[in-house]
This record gives sequence, structure tokens and C-alpha cells, in this order.
Amino acid sequence: MIRLLLLLLGAEVVQRRWRLLLAIGVLWAALGLAIVIDAFDGSTIVRPHYFGYLLLLEGIVSLLAALLAVTRRPYQFAKAVILIVPAVIIIAQPRHSNLLIAMLLGGVLLLDGSARIVSAWVVRFENWRMAIGAGVIELMLAATTLEPWPTWYEGTIGFNIGALLIVSGLSTTLLANRLRRLPPDAPISMLVGGAFPTALWVPATPDDAGKDDLVVHVWTPAGPGRSARRRPLMDRYIAAVDANGIVSTGHAALELAPNVYVSHYPAVEIDRAPDEFGRVLRAGVENDLPGRFQPSYAEEAEGWCEATEHIRFTRIDRVRVRHFWRTYRVDTTYNLTSRNCSTAVAHALDAALEGVLGRTDRPWRAFFQAVATPELWVASVLRRRAEAMAWTPGLILDYARLLQAVVEPEPEQISPAWSRLRRLSIRRAARARMRAT
Repeated sequence: MIRLLLLLLGAEVVQRRWRLLLAIGVLWAALGLAIVIDAFDGSTIVRPHYFGYLLLLEGIVSLLAALLAVTRRPYQFAKAVILIVPAVIIIAQPRHSNLLIAMLLGGVLLLDGSARIVSAWVVRFENWRMAIGAGVIELMLAATTLEPWPTWYEGTIGFNIGALLIVSGLSTTLLANRLRRLPPDAPISMLVGGAFPTALWVPATPDDAGKDDLVVHVWTPAGPGRSARRRPLMDRYIAAVDANGIVSTGHAALELAPNVYVSHYPAVEIDRAPDEFGRVLRAGVENDLPGRFQPSYAEEAEGWCEATEHIRFTRIDRVRVRHFWRTYRVDTTYNLTSRNCSTAVAHALDAALEGVLGRTDRPWRAFFQAVATPELWVASVLRRRAEAMAWTPGLILDYARLLQAVVEPEPEQISPAWSRLRRLSIRRAARARMRAT
């Protein structure tokens, strides 16, 4: 999460504070180590219900937002339930609650570690061996969580939270060291996403600025005109198979009028037959193909179909987007896994949103508000999954929606029922004051 947060704050805010970031990482890891040691002690100082209160507070806030909101109410209610249910279990600690939580956490770690190893082995992206090592460590954590020794599941919550703090603290210290070596005028997106090499970065000129909004267009794999969904997760995030057995991975593009349209496509159509699709998933250079760039959304939609979804951003750095696109399109190489349409859109979105929180009057207030936003945490999880496997149109769609909620939160409208209730309360209070006088 810290990498994504630094990107949104921008180099101007965080680069000169790398020492503070380093200190925070060390202290964060030390706190995690202390919590892990405490979790394995018979007399725990940090009780598990302390963590439950934090979840419960966030859940209550989400529930109130859902009751008061007109738009996105199902999403707010779902978020509230996801936060409140485990919080109540942690705080109330019913019989066998520690066993239940241990089984849930251990199962999640087991599935996630296995998926990480399998995806790294199949895709073979850059640093795939390190991803397999991370998956093995996650499986070890799952085994430790499922194993009752030595506290019979009493230390499950503390151990996992402490381990998470240790990993995030070490990652923060490494990021601070990389931040120290970053060139003064270079974007932070080089650190968090590798959008383009440092040697190619040249600051753009003010002539590149404009006033147009940025729009992310997504064609999901199971979009309009395709057969009914039979595998919701697979069809949504990876690929859909039509009645003729042809595989569709969908498409993603990014538009910033008048002269930026990020749409990377193979110059020669890739064989979508299921027998060949597994082979082209490899991210190695053997699967690199000549690529081409679509000229505009209008032409692309006319030649194919309208996009399934459109996500609009107004608070963006238009100069960085235009410079990124000039740099990216120098190389037309296309790779279905490591350099595809969704990868280009993800990097362009990084360039667009870099420093968006740091350009406010109170950047550190925006920092703490973003940290308290669940969408930022979910977006960071999606980002890690995409970097460990591949960016897909489905992941880009969710990632863009989550970032939009972080950087451009919609003002919540009060529901009509709550408005009527408030007006009724005001009238009753006014009548009571009149009777009293």
C-alpha cells in the first residue's frame, strides 16, 4: 500500500523525506516483531480484541455512509458487513472463535500462496523466481497459522498482524533507499510501476498541458454480444470463451483529448485457440510481437464495438500523461502478458495520478484520509496481483474505479428518507420551542 500512497503524494512531497520514510519502516518492522513475540507468549499484552475495535469503527462509519447515501448503497453495505462481522467475532470471542479465525486466515494464506506460485510458474514474468519464493513464505505462514502450537490459536491474530507489519516495514525501508537514489526530476512511477526507464525521462514542457478529462475505456472479456457467463471470475478477470471456442481477453484503453489515446494492440492477431493460448501466456521475449497503436477511441469503437465501461478522472497531471505516451510509443513491442493494452493503461494512469494528493493545500491531511480509505488498500492488493501475474482489462476496471474513489470521492447525497426524517425532527423541535415560550 505504501508504494501506491507515495505515488499519489508525488515526488515533490516525499522525495526529500526519505529519511523519515526509512525511520517509519524500521519502527514499523520493530513493532511487528514485538507483536509476533507477544503473540507466542502465554500472557499476551496486546489483546486480540484491540484489533477488532479498529475494524468495528471502520465498519460503523461504512454502515452510516450506506444509510445516508443515495448512490453506491449496495457497495457501502457490503463493505460494512465485511468489516463488522470479523470485528464482532474478534471482540466477542465466542467459543472456538480463535479456531475459526485461524482456519479462515490460514485458508486465505494457503490459497493465496498457492495461486502466487502457480501464476508465477505459468506466466514467467520478470522476477518470477522471487514471486515463487514469496509464495513459499506465504505457505509457511499458512502452516504456522493452522498449527495450534504453542498457544492453541490464542496468538493467531497477533502473529499474522505482526508478520504483516514486519513485511510492510521492510518493504518501506527498501523503498526509502530506492527513493534516495531517484534522480531529482524523475517521477515516482519509476519506482512503483516501472513505466519507463530513468534514462528516457525528460521533464515535459508546459505546452503539453491541457484541460481535458482523462477517460479509461474497458472492454471486458465477457462483454456485449458474447455468450452467457459460465465462469464469472474467469470471464471477468482473465478470458472468456464464446460458443465457437474462441478466447477473448478483452481490451483497455486510455484517452486524454486531443492527442493522447493509449491503446496498444498486436500488429498480427494472436492465435486465440485454447490449445495455443497457454503457450502465449509466457512473458518471455519468445512471445514478443510487433505491436500497433490505435488512433482514437471513435475509430476503435466503430471498428469493433463500444467499450463496456468508462471511468473518468478530472484531477490528473496532464503533462506527465502526454510525456509518458511519447516515451512509451517509441517501442511498439507487444507481449500478451508483460506489455499489453492493460499494462500501458496502468502505467499511464500512474503518470496521470502521480502527486494528485500532494497538490492539495494540506497534503498530509490528504495522506491520512487516503490511509483511512479501504479502497486504497484494495487497490494496492489488486496492483500486487496484477504485477505478480498480468494486468488484464478486468483488473484495470476495478483498479481505476478504486483509485477514482480515493482521489475523487463523490459527495455523498443524503437519501430522501433521511432528509424527511431530519425535516420532521426540525419541525418538532421548533414546535417544542414555541410551546415553551
